[in-house]
Amino acid sequence: MPKLNPPYRADHVGSFLRPATIASARALFAQGLIAQSELTAVEDSEIRRLIAAQLAHGLKAVTDGEFRRSFWHLDFLAALSGIEHIKAKAWSVQFKDASPKAETIRIVDKIDFPSDHPFIEHFVRLQQLAGNAQVKFTIPSPSMLHLICCVRAENYQPIACYADHEDELCADIAAAYCKCIDALYEKGCRYLQLDDTSWGEFCSLQKREAYQQRGFDLNALADKYIGMINHIMAHKAQDMTICMHICRGNFRSTWFSSGGYEPVAAQLFGNCQVDGFFLEYDSERSGDFTPLRFIKNQTVVLGLITSKTSELEDIAQVKARIAEAAQYVPLDQLCLSTQCGFASTEEGNNLTEKEQWDKVDLVVNIAKEVWADA
Repeated sequence: MPKLNPPYRADHVGSFLRPATIASARALFAQGLIAQSELTAVEDSEIRRLIAAQLAHGLKAVTDGEFRRSFWHLDFLAALSGIEHIKAKAWSVQFKDASPKAETIRIVDKIDFPSDHPFIEHFVRLQQLAGNAQVKFTIPSPSMLHLICCVRAENYQPIACYADHEDELCADIAAAYCKCIDALYEKGCRYLQLDDTSWGEFCSLQKREAYQQRGFDLNALADKYIGMINHIMAHKAQDMTICMHICRGNFRSTWFSSGGYEPVAAQLFGNCQVDGFFLEYDSERSGDFTPLRFIKNQTVVLGLITSKTSELEDIAQVKARIAEAAQYVPLDQLCLSTQCGFASTEEGNNLTEKEQWDKVDLVVNIAKEVWADA
């Protein structure tokens, strides 16, 4: 019998390369040359095509490829009540040999989830286009809101209602996410992924030292982030699967963090109550599998296939790495995916569409060889 519940033996992180038609339509819309309805029609058409391709290539859950977004995270966060989307002098972290558009967010009022948040419509449209297929939806983790506004921002000054009330800020973030999850669940969402680069930063000894020099207690910060996520997990319905994807940066095939999971493993894997972890493991920058010894009953999706380059991994080597990981987590709790999506921003990684699908095929084919229920 195939594995019935997500995450699946052959899974994926969610974003796909934007077709030229999407890029063109978004550019025309930005210039005021087409209406929102015309842009949405183009997006719907391309998402319908993407869903068909995902199913044809053997994926069990389908996403919208994040085709309606510029960024994997800012589009969602900026649409929360109390958040302002602003231009910046530079991106909030430095990628190796690349730099995204300089934009960020800041807290300007009490944080909440508005009933008209655009991602609810995005999910509804995806569900309608997917028909009977399992839908997977992706949003940034609540950790990202705090990290971007309060940690990365070196000149952060809390607004009046959060000054000296850090716990209230975290409580409001968690409450906003609970409202979001309730709204998505009511519309039919049963498979949600929280994308999170905070843990990738906390894995980096260099970044840990830099944050500590600025006065941050990284262990206390990690506890706050786990607390927010666990609050959400306690709130969600039992038949909704929520996983976390951990990334060290993914823009134009480059990255911004390095370091194995050991600095965060005991806290994160030992205490965070998500249903599964999608873990980046496509290069030596992610370290070895020994931190997985702290995993309890969660599913671990091994990101052993890189989405950054076109070269296909050796099948025997990937299977050997899965066997190595199974020394720490039972094989039945493991799955396989790419380490990240193919387009965390609308610019996308440096692959062709064919090379993207070759990577997906590799994930699916290896999973079938390793797990009888793939």
